[in-house]
Amino acid sequence: MALSKFEVPAPRNFYNSIKELCFGTKFERPICSNSQNNNTLPSDAFEITDKIISIFAKKPFSPNDPELIDLSPKLTNKVVENVLNKFRSWKLANFFFAWASVQRGYKHNIYTYNAMASILSHARRIAPLRVLAQDVVKSRCFMSPGALGFLIRCLGSVGLVEEANMLFDQVKREGLCVPNNYSYNCLLEAVCKSCSVDLVEMRLKEMQDCGWGYDKYTLTPLLQVYCNSGQFDKALSVFNEIVDHGWVDEHVFYILLVAFSKWGEVDKACELIERMDDCNIRLNEKTFCVLIHGFVKKSRVDKALQLFDKMKKSGFASDAAMYDVIIGGLCKNKQLEMALQLYSEMKGSGITPDFEILSKLITSCSDEGELTLLVKEIWEDRDVNTMTLLCNSIMRILVSNGSIDQAYNLLQAMIKGEPIADVGVEMLMIFKGTVSPNTSSFDIVINTLLKDGKLDLALSLFREMTQIGCMQNVFLYNNLIDGLCNSNRLEESYELLREMEESGFKPTHFTLNSMFRCLCRRRDVVGALNLVRKMRVQGHEPWVKHNTLLIKELCKHGKAMEACRFLTDMVQEGFLPDIVCYSAAIGGLIDIKRVDLALELFRDICAHGCCPDVVAYNIIINGLCKAQRVAEAEDLFNEMITKGLIPSVATYNLLINGWCKSGNIDQAMLCLSWMLENESGSPDVITYTTLIDGLCIAGRPDDAIMLWNEMEEKGCAPNRITFMALITGLCKCDRPGAALVHFRMMKEKGMKPDMFVFVALISAFLSELNPPLAFEVLKEMVDEGNFPDPLDKNYLVVRDAILKLSEDTRTARPVKNLIKEGSIPTISLSDGGNEGRSRPTILSE
Repeated sequence: MALSKFEVPAPRNFYNSIKELCFGTKFERPICSNSQNNNTLPSDAFEITDKIISIFAKKPFSPNDPELIDLSPKLTNKVVENVLNKFRSWKLANFFFAWASVQRGYKHNIYTYNAMASILSHARRIAPLRVLAQDVVKSRCFMSPGALGFLIRCLGSVGLVEEANMLFDQVKREGLCVPNNYSYNCLLEAVCKSCSVDLVEMRLKEMQDCGWGYDKYTLTPLLQVYCNSGQFDKALSVFNEIVDHGWVDEHVFYILLVAFSKWGEVDKACELIERMDDCNIRLNEKTFCVLIHGFVKKSRVDKALQLFDKMKKSGFASDAAMYDVIIGGLCKNKQLEMALQLYSEMKGSGITPDFEILSKLITSCSDEGELTLLVKEIWEDRDVNTMTLLCNSIMRILVSNGSIDQAYNLLQAMIKGEPIADVGVEMLMIFKGTVSPNTSSFDIVINTLLKDGKLDLALSLFREMTQIGCMQNVFLYNNLIDGLCNSNRLEESYELLREMEESGFKPTHFTLNSMFRCLCRRRDVVGALNLVRKMRVQGHEPWVKHNTLLIKELCKHGKAMEACRFLTDMVQEGFLPDIVCYSAAIGGLIDIKRVDLALELFRDICAHGCCPDVVAYNIIINGLCKAQRVAEAEDLFNEMITKGLIPSVATYNLLINGWCKSGNIDQAMLCLSWMLENESGSPDVITYTTLIDGLCIAGRPDDAIMLWNEMEEKGCAPNRITFMALITGLCKCDRPGAALVHFRMMKEKGMKPDMFVFVALISAFLSELNPPLAFEVLKEMVDEGNFPDPLDKNYLVVRDAILKLSEDTRTARPVKNLIKEGSIPTISLSDGGNEGRSRPTILSE
C-alpha cells in the first residue's frame, strides 16, 4: 500500500525548491572511507603490528626499547592503521599515534587520521579529537571525498559541529579535497545536530550550486533540523518529498514520530504509526519507549496505553520502569481503577512492583473509598514502608476533608505503637498491627495544625518526634518558627532557631525573614538590624516587603525620623532599600510636617541612582501642595515628564487640588482641559469633585453646575462625596434652591448625606428667609437620626436655627411639636453675654 502524504500548508516556493533539489538520481551511501585498507596486508605487516602492540602494552613503556627502534623504519600507513584498530584503550592508541607522527620517514595520511578519529569519537574524547582535526589541516593531508565525509561524521557524532563546519571549508579552500554529494551529506548530518536551520539551508544551496544531486541522506538531516527547531510545516514538506521518492525508512519515521511527540501532536504521531504498518515498517523497542514516555508527558495516557499494548503484541518485554511511567500517568489523571488494573497485570507478569509505583498509587487516592479499593488490591504487598505510606495518604485525605482530629489520633496511635485499627478509619480495620510514623507523617499533621491555628499542639507533636527518634527537617522548623512569629511569640522563635542550629540545620532565608517580619511588625528597629547583620553573614537578604512594613509602622506612629535612620543603617549593611521603602519614609516625613526633609530625601535617592516612580512623585507633590508650595509641585511635575514618566490621574488630581486650595481655579480648569485633549489620563470622579468644590469656593456656582452636567455627559457618575461637595458649595453661594434639587437627587440614588449637608441647607434657607424649607430639612435630619451631639461643632449652629424657627409664626408650632415629642431638645432663654441679651440654650428633658 502506498504511503499517503501529510497535508501541510508549507510555502509553495519552499516546496518547489525541495523538488528542484531532488532530481531523481539515487546514490548509494559508502559504508566507510578507507578503500585502500580493503587490500590484504603483507605477511610481515602482521608480525610488525603484533610486536608494536606488545611493546606499547608493556609497563613501564620505554620509547628507547631497541626492538621498537628497529621497527620504526618499517612503519607504513597500513601498519599504523592496523595497530590503531587493534588497541582496546583509546589512551594507548592516542599515545602510539603521537609516537608514530614523529618517526623519521613516516607521515600520517587521511586513513590513519580517520582511524584515530574513529577511536576518539567512540570514546567521546572531545579535546584530543578537536586537536586532531586541526592537525589534519596543518599537515596538509590530502583526502578523498569519502574520507572527508568520514572525518566530518566523527566530529559531528560528539557535537563538534563548529569544528566540522570549519574543517570542511578549510580543506576546500586549501585544495586538499573536492567534496562530493557524500561529503556534503555527512556535513549536513553533523550540522543538523546544532538546530541551525540557516546553516543547513546555506549548505544545501552550496551543494546545489556545485551541481551535486540530492538523495535520502541529504533530506534526512534536513528533516531532523526542521524537527529540532520546531518548524512543523517545513518538516512535513521534507517528509512528503522523502515519501514521493520512496526513500522513507524506519529512521525517517523515528525522527518525525519523536518530533510529533515533542510538539504534543500525539494524534498525528499515532496516525504516522498506522502508516508505518502499511509500509511493513515496525517500531523498535527504543522508539516504543520514547513515544510512551512522550505521550504520558503530554497527558495523553490513553494513547500511551494503546502504544503499550501494541508494544507487547510486537513481542517486546515490558519492565517495571515502563509500568511505572504509565501507572504514574494514570494516577496523575486520577484514573485509579485503570492504574490498579495495570498494577495487577504487572504482578501477573511476574514483575515485582517497586516502592515508587506503590507510592504513586497511594498518593493518588482522593477519598476513603479509593483508599479502601487500593488497600484490598495491594494488601499482599504490604510491608513497613508501604503501611507507613498508606497511613500518610490516609492522613492527607482526612485533613483535606477537615477531619484534623482524626488525622491527629491516627498519628498518635502510630507514635505510641497502638493498633491503628483503633482510630476508627474503616480501611485500616483489617490491619491489627502497629505502624511507625516517618517525617512525612509529622509534616502532614503539624502543618495542618499550624494552618488551623493550633500552634501549641503542633509544637507538642514536634517535640514527640525526637522522643521516638524521628528525624526533624528544615521545613518543619521553618513552619513552626513562622507560626510563632505570626502569633507574636518572638522569644520562643529565637529559642527554636537556636535549637535548629544546634541540630545541624542551617536557617534558610524563609526562617530569618519570618522573624524579621515579626520584628518589623513590632517596630523593633534594633532587633531588626541585628537580624539583618546575621542574615548578611549567612548570605541571606531581608525581604523588601518587610522593610516597607517596618517603615510604614514607624511612620504610622509618627516615627518617620527613626524610619529614615533605619534606611541609612540598611544601606550601611549593604542592603539597598527599594523605591517603595523610600516612598513610605517620604510620606511619613510629610505627615509630620517635615516637607523640606522629605524633599531632601527625595533628591538624595535620585542622586544615588534610585529612580523614583510615579507613586513617589505623587507623594512628594501631595506634600508640597498641602504645604501650599504648589509652584514647587509644578516643577516636580515637569521633572517627571522630562524623565519619561507618565503622570497618573492621581498626579493631576493632586495638582488640581493644590491649585483649588491656593485660589488658582483657572489653572485647575486648564489642567482638566489638557487632560481631556491629550488623553493623558481620563478625569475621574475625584477630578470633577475637586473642581466642583473649587469653583463653588471661588464663587462660581454656575460653572460648577455646568461642570457637573459635563461630568455626567462623559459617563463619569457622581458619587456621594461629589453630591455633598456640590450641595454645600451651592449653599455657600446662596443657591439653596439648586442645592435642594441635588439633595433630593442624591437621596433618590440611595446615597445618605452627612450631617453637615443638612446643616448647610438649613443655614442657607434661613439666610434666604425661607424658614418652612429650613424646617423641612431639619425634620428630615431628625427623622434620619442625624441630630448633632452636644460636643459636635454643628450643635451650636443647629441650636440657633431651632431658636429662629421657633420664633417664626410659620414654623413655631411644628418646632414645639418636635420638642414635645422629644425629637429635639427643649429651647429656653438664659442671660448671657456682656450686652445683657438673652441667649438661647437647649435643655434635655
